[in-house]
Amino acid sequence: MSVTAKDIRKALIAREEIALIDLREEADFALGHPLFAAQIPLRRINTEAEWRIPRKDTRIVVYDNGEDLTEAALVHLRALGFTQVEKLAGGLSGWKSAGYELFEDVNSYSKAFGELVEHRRHTPSLPAQDVQALIEEKADIAILDARRFDEYATMSIPGGISSPGAELVLRARAAAPDPDTTIIVNCAGRTRSIIGAQSLVNAGLPNRVYALRNGTIGWTLAGQGLETGQQRRAALPDAPLVDEARAKAREVAYRAGVKRITPEELDHLRADKTRTLYQYDVRLPEDYAAGHIPGFRNAQGGQLVQETDHFAPVRAARIVLADDLGPRADMTASWLAQLGWEVYVLAGAPQGDLETGPDAAPAPRGQEGRYKRPYEGTDNAAAAMQAYLDWEYGLVAQLERDGTHGFYVI
Repeated sequence: MSVTAKDIRKALIAREEIALIDLREEADFALGHPLFAAQIPLRRINTEAEWRIPRKDTRIVVYDNGEDLTEAALVHLRALGFTQVEKLAGGLSGWKSAGYELFEDVNSYSKAFGELVEHRRHTPSLPAQDVQALIEEKADIAILDARRFDEYATMSIPGGISSPGAELVLRARAAAPDPDTTIIVNCAGRTRSIIGAQSLVNAGLPNRVYALRNGTIGWTLAGQGLETGQQRRAALPDAPLVDEARAKAREVAYRAGVKRITPEELDHLRADKTRTLYQYDVRLPEDYAAGHIPGFRNAQGGQLVQETDHFAPVRAARIVLADDLGPRADMTASWLAQLGWEVYVLAGAPQGDLETGPDAAPAPRGQEGRYKRPYEGTDNAAAAMQAYLDWEYGLVAQLERDGTHGFYVI
């Protein structure tokens, strides 16, 4: 059974649950896809579909670009028990011929949202040369790296400290207790530094806050050297600063329309079999492994905002977040709400018996057809890095042309 691109667009705008799945390899997916498409290559259907699309009667639409992958995908998905599986009429060409936008790269709608945030809020930023000058003059600054710790350890701005995105509001005051200290947030490109810096601004930190413009890409293109192998981590603050961060983050979440729920209300959501429910513990992996609520998977908050298409491919599903201290979940939820999700935060510290151990994540996606990100590693060509930045600069205009996103910025 086939469904037209026009019908999919109607479902997206009406906020109906739908999973639009691109069956190609990641490198092909990155060449162009609909804004809310999620990529599950045909060879990974059996290992990824059930955890990424947890409700078996979710409406699923699969497509390719003429590679004859859809029929096999329909067979696999039906064998797994999925009951509402269709294919996109005409595949990717059908989407394009309907006059609809194609977005390049991966995690495109999160990156487009980051650009929209900067466009709407004028998130303050500093170019690489200015930050280098501050370092050289030993200015009173704190450089906080908003990426995953493994990315930070691979390459980082000199003097930078790891503080993954959802940890920023919680840890920034411990890293920069003097309000006269300037905080600079960086990632590898643009999105996580924009979202990270704007998180601190939204939370009302007393410090001056800037994003490092264009991240480590901009740093490298400026001819400035990076550190490798660093292990510095921003510390958890003492109780008074935790309380302060909790209050600030909760206010931001309130302004974004985030709902707070009790364990009993979570049980009610879990019992609703007509809606897809994602449940994520947004703490660092080591904190998650030490003890987490049964049924919650691990997705660091900053990465959940950055890679929402991977962690929640069913558009218009519900998302519940957990965090023993609060600020990480509230800040993550504030961004997911602005991305158009129905999002809840589980109030209070975890209760009852906890599970331990790491997330039972599926096997790595492999290197057959993986898209080489221009912001990963230390061996990227300057032309590829610049092309990536140029692509990001054009995303706000693409969002306007596409018209399906429903994003808002508080």
